[in-house]
Amino acid sequence: MEWTRESRYKKYSEWDAETLLKLQAQATASKYQMSYHIRPQSGLLNDPNGFSYFNDEYHVFYQSYPFGAVHGLKSWVHLTSPDLVHWKNLGLAINADTKYDSHGAYSGSARVIDDKLFLMYTGNHRSKEWVRYPYQIGAIMDKDNNITKLDKPMIEPVDHITEHFRDPQLLKHRDEYFVILGAQDAETKTGKISLFRSKDLKNWQDLGYLDFTEEEMGYMVECPNLVFVDDQPVLIFCPQGLDKKVANYENIYPNMYIVGSDIRLDKAKFNTNQKAPLNLDDGFDVYATQAFNAPNGKAYAISWIGLPDISYPTDSENWANCLSQVKELSVVDGELYQRPVPAMASLREEGTLVRSEEVFDGQQIVHSAASKHYELKLDLTAGQNGNLFLAANKDLSQGIEIKFSTADDAFLTVDRSKAGIPFAEDYGTTRTIALPANKQLSLDIFVDGSVCEIFVNNGRHTLTLRFFAPDGNNKIAFISDKKLQYTGTYWNMKNI
Repeated sequence: MEWTRESRYKKYSEWDAETLLKLQAQATASKYQMSYHIRPQSGLLNDPNGFSYFNDEYHVFYQSYPFGAVHGLKSWVHLTSPDLVHWKNLGLAINADTKYDSHGAYSGSARVIDDKLFLMYTGNHRSKEWVRYPYQIGAIMDKDNNITKLDKPMIEPVDHITEHFRDPQLLKHRDEYFVILGAQDAETKTGKISLFRSKDLKNWQDLGYLDFTEEEMGYMVECPNLVFVDDQPVLIFCPQGLDKKVANYENIYPNMYIVGSDIRLDKAKFNTNQKAPLNLDDGFDVYATQAFNAPNGKAYAISWIGLPDISYPTDSENWANCLSQVKELSVVDGELYQRPVPAMASLREEGTLVRSEEVFDGQQIVHSAASKHYELKLDLTAGQNGNLFLAANKDLSQGIEIKFSTADDAFLTVDRSKAGIPFAEDYGTTRTIALPANKQLSLDIFVDGSVCEIFVNNGRHTLTLRFFAPDGNNKIAFISDKKLQYTGTYWNMKNI
């Protein structure tokens, strides 16, 4: 259908049930569908929200527009999990049904307060002249997952910030509450992180902008997120329009992080020894990452696998995007590591050992008929060069190509130029990371339908990508000038 402003912002109650059921069936039947990632039942999925632990289970919400692969009237969908892997979809949780969120329930966060889960999110309101007014809204969820919105916004629009004022993260330090928000300064039109303080969640003091870098952060900062990892503050955020002289990135918009030495929220100061922000994910399709500290003290993160202003091949099937698997965070030598949570292993079916095979017809075959949903762990010895193909055809002329060296010039490059339906080519078809010279390379690769997540060297790097391969492209194989030395395990993965 042709998406007009009127159709995008039509109330959910004005859509008929038959249309929604057809869209859900279409998404489920897609050959590109995921089985162990959170995906939309229909329509568009984007930012993860309200990632938290409450009432003896984990919670995550995601922004949803269930009627098409477009950005329309946004709501929140709610999921719960006992282990950060097996997720139960509880359906619509926050609808755009008040004056203050009349044109969409946008991103936000959650934290436990007084035995309830307090949600804070941005309500998108438009005037008749289509002027946007962003309101920061509060809502309370009880132990039966019933949600009640507060009558009035917690924070209203402020004069020194443009209409781009959103994505609140609610924090608590000692006896005070703080909120950080993505913002665009009204005078300079530059990206900022706005900071507010309150003792009672009702009266808020504007502390100005968080001082976390001397560099200009483009024209907008989205999805700011503060989490403590191994007792160090880590700031995760999405700068839009960032000068590539400040930090290297290739995606349309990056998702970045800074590891801090300390933070003084009351002084709006984040101290760091890091010279510039770093890419949170070195792949193609990660954005809007949200992290939180669980009661066990560990830090967990989940991301939107998708990017703003990018079209994906499943748009034509009326659904788009998914969430990443949950990753456990740690800081090693000042750098952020991301690893699969232990419960991911519960999805494994009986494993098949992988070892260095003889070269046949120029290939070392790892699996001649892999499923669309698997995990592959590989260890490659030092001093080698080669190419690993995933989701490939018989002669390896198509597939995800991972070029690597574990010699003096150690590197890893992921190339999706021949992996299937092309998309987002304006932002390149390869991503490359440097590796330590003459060291073993360890890869933990997860393939799920049209998603690939690659963990490098125990989480030192992650590279995430979408790909849309033809039917029958299910070969995994190496090619090299000489026989490569490697060991590993292949598992088919269960549906969550």
